[in-house]
Amino acid sequence: MPHRPFPLKHPNLIRQLDVTGATALVVSNMIGTGVFTAGGYLASHLGDARIILLAWLVGAICALFGSFCYSELGVNFPASGSEYVYLTRAYGPTWGFMSGWVSFFAGFSAPIAAAALAFADYLSAFFPALRDASHGAPQSVAAGVIALFTLLNCYGIRRAASIQKVLTGASLAVIVAFIVAGFISGAGTWSNFTTPAVRTSPVSIGASFFISLLFIYVSYSGWNAATYVAEEVQQPSRTLPVALTLGTAIVATLYIALNAVFIYGTPLESMKGVIAVGSLAASSLFGPNVGRVFSLLVAIALVSTVSAMVTIGPRLYYAMAKNGAFFSIAAKVDDRRHTPVVAILCQGICAMLMTVMPFGQLFLYIGFTLNFFAVLSVISLFVFRRRQGWHKLRVVSFAFPLVPAFFILVGVSMTIWGIVQQPLPSLAGALTVAAGAITYHLRSRAHDNETALGRV
Repeated sequence: MPHRPFPLKHPNLIRQLDVTGATALVVSNMIGTGVFTAGGYLASHLGDARIILLAWLVGAICALFGSFCYSELGVNFPASGSEYVYLTRAYGPTWGFMSGWVSFFAGFSAPIAAAALAFADYLSAFFPALRDASHGAPQSVAAGVIALFTLLNCYGIRRAASIQKVLTGASLAVIVAFIVAGFISGAGTWSNFTTPAVRTSPVSIGASFFISLLFIYVSYSGWNAATYVAEEVQQPSRTLPVALTLGTAIVATLYIALNAVFIYGTPLESMKGVIAVGSLAASSLFGPNVGRVFSLLVAIALVSTVSAMVTIGPRLYYAMAKNGAFFSIAAKVDDRRHTPVVAILCQGICAMLMTVMPFGQLFLYIGFTLNFFAVLSVISLFVFRRRQGWHKLRVVSFAFPLVPAFFILVGVSMTIWGIVQQPLPSLAGALTVAAGAITYHLRSRAHDNETALGRV
């Protein structure tokens, strides 16, 4: 299958995202499902508030270091596609295709489904019927939200980005207000930080720590969001590093503070196994009425997450298809609105179908699969930095290879413990990767056969 050289140059996409818009995509693509749902799982696995906050801190460092590495990659390859571009250049077209294939399923469709399901769960505070999963009510609401933003994005990224800025601003306002009000006037207690919960995990605390990082990885995923629309970013050499670093730092600070408020307001024992931990904490801090209001506000924040991921994902499939490494129909762009309509619609359909998967398993599947390819992308820096003309960022060069090595070490540890302790989600991730490799080679063989027949 032929591949054209990078960087890709496509007249169909327009550079119209500034620093504010790109940072908003990063922030909104990070804030959402994980931080508002992972607390119950962490309480069950770790059972200690200090270890839970340490896990969030380690996750923040990994996300920040990852954003530094991706900034350097994005500056040198300012084309839409992120991991697809980096892995293709570093390891060959097979790995590039597999990264795009995995991004379609685990990178965007599955997280979109998870965010939409979490939206339905938080909305159930106002509509109790949504708690009845037996009739498919949560799945129907989730699918409806996905369909709405899928259609909206078909009409242009500028309109979607404008809405994104408003939703991101609302999300940040909700979180900041909750943090400040929770500590100042909430009916919480600091003793919750020293009162452990009974762990339900049968494995050691060390193994549970790295498994828990898979949940946290999903919560922080999105720090690389701006690199997926690099071809639509103004002045990418300046905008990408600023957007990635600023967006990640903002979210990391908010995440640690927000989880501290959750623990301050709710004993870990009460938090175990709860999905809507934000609603639980708000009810404990301010009473049930305020808890319901906060649930509605979190639902709005989750809508922001759905919007951001619906916007970003199709740009990756578009970039792959334009380079001959994905299904060609994904490269179809609407002449009037300059949007990859077919890619947007295919992603939306897949995400709606994924809303039927169990929430916890969906989370682990996402974390295991995305972590694997993020680690491969950061490892590619060791390949590229040996090449002449490579532009090195100071933040990555400082004490090199400290920044990429830390990210890789934590990522490999998560992968190993994920395979050992959570075999089913890990197997699903491995099968997704294998299916991508098989699909690529079948397409390559078909292309070679067509070429051979044409020569006869």
